[in-house]
Amino acid sequence: MLGTTFGRSQDWPLRDLIGYSDEFDAVIALEAYRCGVFPMPLNSREMGWWSPMQRGLLPVHGLRVTRSLGKTVKRYTTTTDTAFDDVLTRCADPTREGSWIDARIASAYRRLADTGWAHSVEVWNVDGDLVGGLYGVQVGGLFAGESMFHDPDLGRDASKAALLRLVLELDASGVTLLDVQWLTEHLGSLGAYEVPREQYLRRLSVVSGLPTRPWIERPPMSGAEVLSAWRGMRDRHSLAGRLG
Repeated sequence: MLGTTFGRSQDWPLRDLIGYSDEFDAVIALEAYRCGVFPMPLNSREMGWWSPMQRGLLPVHGLRVTRSLGKTVKRYTTTTDTAFDDVLTRCADPTREGSWIDARIASAYRRLADTGWAHSVEVWNVDGDLVGGLYGVQVGGLFAGESMFHDPDLGRDASKAALLRLVLELDASGVTLLDVQWLTEHLGSLGAYEVPREQYLRRLSVVSGLPTRPWIERPPMSGAEVLSAWRGMRDRHSLAGRLG
């Protein structure tokens, strides 16, 4: 069932930005996801609340992995929830094009990570450098991806490697709705697609009430291990779909 903190979706304006507020903290941010809304600052004082008219989604069991991406992924090692603060800091780099993560956002999501709601995926090269990663929030059967990064010099396709590891964790924790906010060319190459706002909210209402399962603690996974596990997951769900 959807939350009602932001009112009825039928009353929201027919644009991506549905409102703004001066008040903002981790509690409000978490409740926003249950309502189909996410925060993004408008300026240094006002926090914007967004629910895109066309919502970007990535299929948990339908990630598109090309042969060349598979080769690149093998260069990396991935971990989860071992360097959340470092991933957030890299995502918030003010020199990045379109940088939007400010101190309010950073503080709230660090709090969400401390309390088990936010998670990170880290991507490392052979020298032990953090070359890519992502973070987001899990509520029931929803994972809301917030931001990702890759090192332009050392981490070719490292953010894609992070997504590949992410879907393994989401499958293990029962997540079926992977929200990427807006569709981009980068995400579209991996199979992301758009749905109208109301369709997204209907799907959210089904999964948001599911238990929020903790992520399984795993050792670092090599790229070859991630690819093998992903192929096994893909084949398992493909077979289940044919039988079902």
